[in-house]
Amino acid sequence: MLRVDKTVIENVEVVPDRRSDQDVVLAHVRVRRGARGRCGVCLRPARGYDQGGGRRRWRHLDFATAMVFLEADAPRVTCRRHGVVVAHVPWARHGAGHTRAFDQTVAWLATRTSKAAVTELMRIAWRSVGAIIARVWADEEALGDRLDGLRRIGIDEVSYKRGHRYLLVVVDHDTGRLVWATPGRDQATLNTFFDQLGPERCAQVTHVSADAAPWIAAVVAQRCPAAVQCADPFHIVAWATEALDEVRRDAWRDARAGGHTRRDGLRRGGRGRQISTGTALKLRHSRYALWKNPDHLTDRQRDKLAWIAKTDPRLHRAYLLKEGLRFVFILKNEAGKQALDRWLCWAARCRIPQFVHLARRVRGQRDRIHATLEHGLSNALIESVNTKIRLITRLAFGFRSPHALIALAMLSLGGTRPRLPDRSDPRKQQ
Repeated sequence: MLRVDKTVIENVEVVPDRRSDQDVVLAHVRVRRGARGRCGVCLRPARGYDQGGGRRRWRHLDFATAMVFLEADAPRVTCRRHGVVVAHVPWARHGAGHTRAFDQTVAWLATRTSKAAVTELMRIAWRSVGAIIARVWADEEALGDRLDGLRRIGIDEVSYKRGHRYLLVVVDHDTGRLVWATPGRDQATLNTFFDQLGPERCAQVTHVSADAAPWIAAVVAQRCPAAVQCADPFHIVAWATEALDEVRRDAWRDARAGGHTRRDGLRRGGRGRQISTGTALKLRHSRYALWKNPDHLTDRQRDKLAWIAKTDPRLHRAYLLKEGLRFVFILKNEAGKQALDRWLCWAARCRIPQFVHLARRVRGQRDRIHATLEHGLSNALIESVNTKIRLITRLAFGFRSPHALIALAMLSLGGTRPRLPDRSDPRKQQ
């Protein structure tokens, strides 16, 4: 029933718990002769040192509503590599206070449920859940190098905590897996990834997708000079949307200055509040009609765009420029490149300062945009991964340490989701 390998069960008894009024099941166990005398870190045979600090307890999976503990001696051994350490026990990881089955169950629950469910079901603190996740991921990471075989990667950052706390994440476009993450978002942090990748594997990277952050482009050009850098279409079109919104706000301010306002009652100090009316009010409520793609517009929003075309040609021209840049990425390949050249000429002569400046920014990214149009690579996959990381953070109600978040994200999105102990693979049964 305990399902522990290489272990001898000496005795099982029910004893009162030290920290609660409930009784717990206590199993007295010892390591079998063939598995004794091994280093707890590297598992190599080692010479005995002493009997340690006495008997230890490890938390095991519950029997119904009763908590179960394993109790055994914890002798120490002398390892040539790691010095004096606690001897290895087959039912638990080195330095852990829980059995492997318990760790595996907690890790499985953490990738599928919320913090409250894991802590209440397993009767442990959330900080213990973070430590268990880190241990399980360390074992998974030791099984192989997840950076092998990278050819096309995506790089981006995601906020995980208030106060400008970010994670830098790298995703494999070919497998869709999250392959690397670490706190920070600067050149030194990204160089850490390429240091782990090594010069030989850096030379094998063929495509890199990222937003237009200069520090990412500089590091990629230095570490992977043969890789094709692809600009993310979403970020490029977002520049045009921001420029369009600036033009809309200018038009709204001009309408308010032209008298399209009225006072709305009295406020403290005897001053009334100026609110928009007429043209200013319509421009204020036209934001989503200008932002949305034409295919997703409602009838009311189409009428709003028709009204803008008649009353404010400058704002309507800015809207057409935004849609023209978006259409470039719809065409792709050579047709998209030609459309981009025509758009750059149009934007440079449109007499709208925001889009003249945007044309300069887009022209600086022309080579990366051409690569995107040719290879069809974007950051859509990595943005999906970022969304899932944010969901993991919300389910956990935040993390005190980014390392627990990274471990949980890697277990959930790295292609190595933990399984429940003593369960067969359902795919093999089909």
